Amino acid sequence: MQFRENARVGIGFMLAGMFMFSLNDVMGKWLMGSYSVAQLMVIRSLSALVVLMPFLVRDGLGQLWRVDRPALQSLRAGLLAVEGLGFYAAVAYLPLADVVTFWLAAPIYVAALAPLVLGERVSRRVWAAIGLGFVGVAIAMAPSQASLTPAAGIALLGSAAFAGAMLLGRKLHGTPDTVLVAWQIVGALIASGAIIAFTPGAWVTTPPRDFAALCLLGVAAMAAHILVNRSFKHAQAAVVMPYQYSLLIWAIVFGAVFFADTPRPAMLLGAGLIVLAGVISARLGRA
Repeated sequence: MQFRENARVGIGFMLAGMFMFSLNDVMGKWLMGSYSVAQLMVIRSLSALVVLMPFLVRDGLGQLWRVDRPALQSLRAGLLAVEGLGFYAAVAYLPLADVVTFWLAAPIYVAALAPLVLGERVSRRVWAAIGLGFVGVAIAMAPSQASLTPAAGIALLGSAAFAGAMLLGRKLHGTPDTVLVAWQIVGALIASGAIIAFTPGAWVTTPPRDFAALCLLGVAAMAAHILVNRSFKHAQAAVVMPYQYSLLIWAIVFGAVFFADTPRPAMLLGAGLIVLAGVISARLGRA
């Protein structure tokens, strides 16, 4: 179905999608206090698959096995599994806004790697924005013996995996959205299931209330993906992508309200530079 381009509607869908992602993030951080990241990912993935199934049936289940470039599909699914596991592992130990800042730097990594991986041409102005973004990442990390923790390393690894998956997503642009999401969910399910199978104590009994909350993670994530995809159907990417940075505002607000997190000045400055670099890149059509 084709949608008429409407910038305001597209922006509204993007803002709604970022709000749903932020709800997913705050629920995940809360649940990580009681459950392993692998258990969280298994239940989240299964609930997301239930939500996605009607769309897969509508479009035909056979298309899942007739995809182009299955090796790249598998690699993308693996990277997104690392990304998901890394995100929830990081928020268990770091303030929500800090982790979100690392993830919002992913488009900067993509812009920097696009010439090498995708053969895209990047102007000098975009390279300047990329440099500004990397300065922001360095400041947000506040490199020191105290700040370079394993959790920060996990956050960097997860955000790098996310950037790699974004690059592969561009290469696989001809694959239907439902197929891409399905492979992503199955990849996360296999990876987290393997961790549970080989890690004693990774799975514990889940009370009904907590099980419902874990299922809501999958529902919220699927709703967020649908809203973001709908956003791109109404407006150009360069118009709506800068509004993804509203995710950082929600992370700061929810972190303060639910977890008493106080944003570090270095994180705020670094995040500001990352956001500025991302907006510049998006406006130039290369984010």
